[in-house]
Amino acid sequence: MKANGFDSNVRHAAVAGLFYPESPQELRAAVKTHLSGARVFSRMPKALIVPHAGYIYSGSVAGTAYASLEPGARSLRRVVLLGPSHRTWFRGLAIPSVKAFETPLGAIPLEQAALAELRGLPGVVESDEPHALEHSLEVQLPFIQHLAPQAGIVPLVAGHATPAEVAAVLDVVWGADETLIVASSDLSHYNSYATAQTCDAATAQAILDCHEDLESHQACGCVVLNGLARAIRKHGLRPELLDLRNSGDTAGDEQRVVGYGAFGFYDA
Repeated sequence: MKANGFDSNVRHAAVAGLFYPESPQELRAAVKTHLSGARVFSRMPKALIVPHAGYIYSGSVAGTAYASLEPGARSLRRVVLLGPSHRTWFRGLAIPSVKAFETPLGAIPLEQAALAELRGLPGVVESDEPHALEHSLEVQLPFIQHLAPQAGIVPLVAGHATPAEVAAVLDVVWGADETLIVASSDLSHYNSYATAQTCDAATAQAILDCHEDLESHQACGCVVLNGLARAIRKHGLRPELLDLRNSGDTAGDEQRVVGYGAFGFYDA
C-alpha cells in the first residue's frame, strides 16, 4: 500500500513533473542534452558535488559533473548519495527501509549490504520520512540510471550531523573503483547575480581547500559538504572545479539567483 511516496518495497518518485520531466522519453532526452553540453573528460572522479535544483535551472551544471563519469561509468556498481534534508528536521543521517527508489526511467535498487553496515553506526537512523519528499537525491537518479545502469545506490539524507559523523559513514562505504560518492548541494540562495558570483567563488575556493566550516548561506548542503571535505583529506583526493554558474546564467532572472557548482575529486 502506497503512503507518503512509499510502498513496502519502493520509494516512488516525488518530484517527477516538477524538478524534471515526468515522461520517460522527455526525461531521457533532457539527461542526454545536459550531458552533451559538457566538455570531454579523460579521468573518472571518485567523488562529485552536484547541484539539485530543477533541471531547467541546474541541469546543465549537473550534466557537467556527470559527464566526468563517462570514461568509466559503466564499471560503477555502487553510488553513495548524500543530500541535505529540506523538509524534515532530525539528528544524524537517515537511510530508508525500502529496497528500491523509482523514477520515470524505472526502479534503481538499493545496495542492501552497505545499508546493513551503516545501520550499526552512531548517528545513522533508519527512517523513510526524510526520504519521502526529498528532491536532493531524487534529481540525481536519472543521470545515474542513464550512465551507470548496473549500479545500486546507498541513499543518505543528512539532518543535523557533524563532519566526523558524515566522514565515518563515507569510510564504511568508500569502496574502490566500483564506488562513486555523490554529494548533493546548491550554493548561495536569492542574492543578486553579482553578489552570488562573489559569494559562490569564495565558497568554491573553500570547497577546493577542503574546509569543514561551510554554513547554510554558502551551501544548502553544507552538512554533507563539510563531512565530505574531511573524507577527501583523509583519502588524499585532488579536488577540481568543473563548473560554476547560477540561475541567472541558465533560466532565471538576475535579481534573485541560486548558485550551482560541480566539483570532482580525483585520486592523486
